[in-house]
Amino acid sequence: MAQLGRPGMSKAQKADLWERWKRGESLSDIAKALSKNPGSIHGVLHLKGGIPPPLRKRSARSLTSKEREEISRKVEAGFGVRQIAAAIGRSPSTVSRELTRNGGAERYRAAKADEAAWDRARRPKNCRLAESSKLRAIVSRKLQLDWSPQQIAGWLKLQNPDDPNLQLSHESIYRTLFVQSRGALKKELLSHLRSSRMMRRPANASLKGKGRGKIIDAVSIRERPAEAEDRSVPGHWEGDLLTGAGNTHIATLVERSSRYTILVKVNGKDTKSVVSGLIRQVRKLPQELRKTLTWDRGMELASHKRFSIATDVAVYFADPQSPWQRGSNENTNGLLRQYFPDGTNLSQYTQSDLTSIARRLNGRPRKTLSYSTPAAKLEALLR
Repeated sequence: MAQLGRPGMSKAQKADLWERWKRGESLSDIAKALSKNPGSIHGVLHLKGGIPPPLRKRSARSLTSKEREEISRKVEAGFGVRQIAAAIGRSPSTVSRELTRNGGAERYRAAKADEAAWDRARRPKNCRLAESSKLRAIVSRKLQLDWSPQQIAGWLKLQNPDDPNLQLSHESIYRTLFVQSRGALKKELLSHLRSSRMMRRPANASLKGKGRGKIIDAVSIRERPAEAEDRSVPGHWEGDLLTGAGNTHIATLVERSSRYTILVKVNGKDTKSVVSGLIRQVRKLPQELRKTLTWDRGMELASHKRFSIATDVAVYFADPQSPWQRGSNENTNGLLRQYFPDGTNLSQYTQSDLTSIARRLNGRPRKTLSYSTPAAKLEALLR
């Protein structure tokens, strides 16, 4: 099984990924730019808790690649350790250790020695909280009291003004929480943060001014036809995304009168992927079932006009934080968790798989339909 962040993503691609993440781009946008699956992008980011790894740089005390090339040439020419050391301006012990560490004078190769030095430098350094049990205990206790990392950092500075060993920045606390490989703070403490995110956005990342957060020309649910409200006429739908592991999603559509469900495979959460998937499936419906679609305020339907033009279905948007306005869809998404438990990677399902699962759900009796099935109810409505 491939490890996260490994093959298929070059160093340049990973560097580009982190730059885009710092600029505030979404997982779907990054995946599209790098021609990768959103789940792969999520895997790389989640491994580091969403915190960009520091740029690796060579210590000023370390041998450079040029110095290693010079050592290799001098060894080839028969120079002794002291002569080589004098030629490159290093101590004889430095040259001796370099040769011993890399197979001796006879087997020394500059390129391999330089690569090995970089690999050794990857060893993680212990963070402050891992080294200080006292500081770790204080931070853990305050997190359990629902203090924010910023409150903890400020309080530590106030309580210990003359002891830098008992002071810590709030970013260090966040890093230790989100990058679990540091092993200093338990993952369970994340639940005490005010945000439920499992990854941290860089402090300078902002979505402002990037066309997100506000859907252009969104029509309120309050303008939806009355026939949709009283469920008397079929063809009015509620829609949403069901989320799985690794930033994978499927779109769900529920017909309000019959609770008939359609599941749609989408390649990402971005509006192009979602709208394209919805258009593909909704076009298969008879015209009398294409009247309205009600969605929440998620930006995945920012291209709602393209959807309406392609399907002749009017789109209405629910009020912010009002899931009860799409109650049928919310309820159905709960039922779908029987087939897609939390933590399921939804990208593994084909459209054929999703259609089969929807067929099973539509064949189950519903109490709200007096124990008729959604499929039978829809068929009766269309007669």
